Amino acid sequence: MIPYIQLEGIAKSFGDRLLYKDISFTIGEGDRTSLIAPNGAGKTTLLNIMAGFETPDAGTVTFKSDITVGFLSQEPQIDKNLSVMEAIYHSDSDVARAVKAYEDAIASGDSDKIGDAMEAMDTFNGWDFETKVQIILTKLKINNLTCNVGTISGGQLKRLSLAILLVDDADVFILDEPTNHLDLEMAEWLEDYLTKGRKTLFMITHDRYFLDRVCNNTLEIDQGVLYAYKGAYNEYMQARSERIEQFGRDVDKARNLYKSELEWMRRMPQARGTKAKSRVNAFEGVSESAHRSRNDRDVKIGISSSRLGTKIFEVHNLNKSFGETKIINDFSYTFSRYEKMGIVGKNGAGKSTFLNMLVGLMPHDKGVIEIGTTVKFGYYRQHGISIDETKRVLEVAQDIAEVVSLGNGSTISVSAFLTQFLFPPKTQQQFVNKLSGGERRRLYLLTILMQSPNFLILDEPTNDLDIMTLNVLEDYLENFSGCVLVVSHDRYFMDKVVDNLLLFEGNGELKTFAGNYTEYRNSIYDDILNEKGEVTKKKIIAPQPVKQKDQPKKAKLTFKEQKEFEALEKDIPELERKKSEIEKTLSSGAVSSDDIVEMSKKYDALSNTLEEKEMRWLELSEV
Repeated sequence: MIPYIQLEGIAKSFGDRLLYKDISFTIGEGDRTSLIAPNGAGKTTLLNIMAGFETPDAGTVTFKSDITVGFLSQEPQIDKNLSVMEAIYHSDSDVARAVKAYEDAIASGDSDKIGDAMEAMDTFNGWDFETKVQIILTKLKINNLTCNVGTISGGQLKRLSLAILLVDDADVFILDEPTNHLDLEMAEWLEDYLTKGRKTLFMITHDRYFLDRVCNNTLEIDQGVLYAYKGAYNEYMQARSERIEQFGRDVDKARNLYKSELEWMRRMPQARGTKAKSRVNAFEGVSESAHRSRNDRDVKIGISSSRLGTKIFEVHNLNKSFGETKIINDFSYTFSRYEKMGIVGKNGAGKSTFLNMLVGLMPHDKGVIEIGTTVKFGYYRQHGISIDETKRVLEVAQDIAEVVSLGNGSTISVSAFLTQFLFPPKTQQQFVNKLSGGERRRLYLLTILMQSPNFLILDEPTNDLDIMTLNVLEDYLENFSGCVLVVSHDRYFMDKVVDNLLLFEGNGELKTFAGNYTEYRNSIYDDILNEKGEVTKKKIIAPQPVKQKDQPKKAKLTFKEQKEFEALEKDIPELERKKSEIEKTLSSGAVSSDDIVEMSKKYDALSNTLEEKEMRWLELSEV
């Protein structure tokens, strides 16, 4: 294994808060490594240290001299005065510079410059750059290429930053929450893209399916100590459990030894020989081992919910549009008691709009929403964090209640409840502006649950929460004695929590599906026709660890691969043309119902074939 990145003795503190004092590890060529730790443990800080944006208190970060590194930040820094397309071509990569130099040379008409630029284009494979850009932008739903970067939303900005990273195609990707702001379809595409070839990755993500399917190594920061594991998320969880069990056995053994040594010490032998003195000196080490503890603080969400009557709420003939864009078209549904529904749809399909209408924060155009008299909503909004940052954590909670009612009928103080929710007394006295992004979201969720709702509406609750908190939140929601309506791009979370889905299919069409996300995805793959008219089966297995196979690194394409590559360059535009023709025909309104069914099947088959060919083209183009 060729070492690409080496960290040695990294230490970092903020004031009197020590994050870690001796972090060392190596990322080798082809490693796809994830970093797992609780919120506030310094994950993003460590990535920023690796990227050179922060300086460690001690230790060194060393990169192999001839590699390139791409960094995806949670807060992308792109010149807001550029257009989207200019931002793509403004990159500092070799291929982007070659393309820019070629365009400038053509504009100048200087034959010498054109010759040099063409040679650079050959060297860096610049001729395929535009095609690669178009594929990546299409997959990430970046459509308006002329708009100013300063005018796009935060989610679009994050996707643009990801697109620039993928286009630049560095040797190493350092990724901070790469699936945030991606819809489910985009996340699945990114999984496939990153697992092709021998791309070296180091990432933070709470998306456990993504971890399982992409990564082959896991690092964990646990109470300031770094642990390394071979394998993806499921294998890490098993190994971590075994480590903690072994720790418990070691502590028990040390405590038994400590008892016997303490008795010996208390007898105070008068004559201490060399052996006895050695035993006295060793006692301090035995005492330290015996008094170790893990200080595991599991999140415990045991809040009571308000009584829920038989009538929850009903939606009759609901309609909503923005101009010519239909969001909801004549939708009706009756929610039942204890129902847990997930909402699935592409970004911009209207999922958050639908939630806002249900709770009365946005008017609907037509239809009726009837809410039961006992329904008490708890609404966790994607962009709804409005906590006063000048207040202390304890003060924020006390503004809601001085005591918290638990599910067993008892009550506890707000301070005690905050401690159960991973806010120990010291943290409770901190100001909100000192909390990490994940800690703020956990506090925001806490303030909603403290109000004892019986109908939880959760819009992207998993963003920025650590995996430990997510596991407990999932357990809580599974046993929640009320209704749950959740929008989330976290497939693992959806599979554990929901029992049916509401599908936003576009153009105002909403459908329901009885089952979780994986069952839904498998159902739509069951009857996809390939280009030969054969039925294919492309099942998603969840959650199973993926065994990654090392692929030999090639210097160039074989003759057969070169021919395949050339054929793909002809096939892809033709498939795109056929797909566009079908889209125009279906939207013309002049197609019979029988023809719509047949054309829809053909459209699905074309889309599936096009995606496979595009992925293969990207794989070959990287060689």
